[in-house]
Amino acid sequence: MNSILIAVIVLGAIGLIAALVLYAASKKFAVYEDPRIGQVAELLPGANCGGCGFPGCGGMADALVKGADAGSLDGLSCPVGGAEVMGRVADLLGMAIANGEPKVAVVRCNGTCELRPKIAEYAGLRTCAAMHACGAGETACGFGCLGCGDCVAACQFGAIRINEATGLPEVDDEKCTACGACAKACPRSIIELRKKGPKSRRVFVSCVNKDKGAVSMKACKVSCIGCGKCEKECPFGAITVTANCSYIDPEKCRLCRKCVGVCPTKAIRDVNFPSPAPAPKPKEPAAPKAEPATTVTPKAEGKEAKA
Repeated sequence: MNSILIAVIVLGAIGLIAALVLYAASKKFAVYEDPRIGQVAELLPGANCGGCGFPGCGGMADALVKGADAGSLDGLSCPVGGAEVMGRVADLLGMAIANGEPKVAVVRCNGTCELRPKIAEYAGLRTCAAMHACGAGETACGFGCLGCGDCVAACQFGAIRINEATGLPEVDDEKCTACGACAKACPRSIIELRKKGPKSRRVFVSCVNKDKGAVSMKACKVSCIGCGKCEKECPFGAITVTANCSYIDPEKCRLCRKCVGVCPTKAIRDVNFPSPAPAPKPKEPAAPKAEPATTVTPKAEGKEAKA
């Protein structure tokens, strides 16, 4: 009986000592979490897409609280929630936040099946990443869209699809949240986030081919040849030609569309602009007016009679 009692007392003492050690450790190594982080996380959409640049909405919430403590939320934005969500977050944190201009994903390739014909048949794993790792793909262009739909699989919002007729991805402006998942999934970096623009109007070079003009034109009929005509035509200095390919800076572009008219290969796209009005028909020349007939009175012969 005494041995059992001693064992119980020893075990109780060990448990008590262990509890005291754990309590002391919990106090010493406790990690304080600002309760505002959880409140902000509840306001965020919870997509965990990484479009904000942080590892999920929890990381974004932590960055927002730290930004509020530092006195500025500049550069912090949730592309999925947009201005509405960021406004609620700013109200919760007692901060003012600048309204960022909305962005949208654009596909910088216009090489349709007709304009960029196939020269080979790929029989491997049907993903853009796998096809890109094997070489140029099924066409002679080693820079253009591969059309396997890695971007479609990456989009959580159903904002992008492959057009079966053209073989190219198409972005739905209304569904796109500019999270950037499609851009990260594209192994050839042809998808870019750009300003949505007033009335969703945008101008951009729909090509990333860096080959010289003669080579790129053999691969695709609408390839940029780096001729520089658009760069010379732009009055705002928004266009630069680097590595045989033009690029339009969305921060400098004023949507004048002068570059669109001078591009010899039609590689520059203007989206959501109204169609130009048809040229007025030339007026038909008016029929000449008929001159009135003149009556000639013959002169009387002989001398006039004397009175």
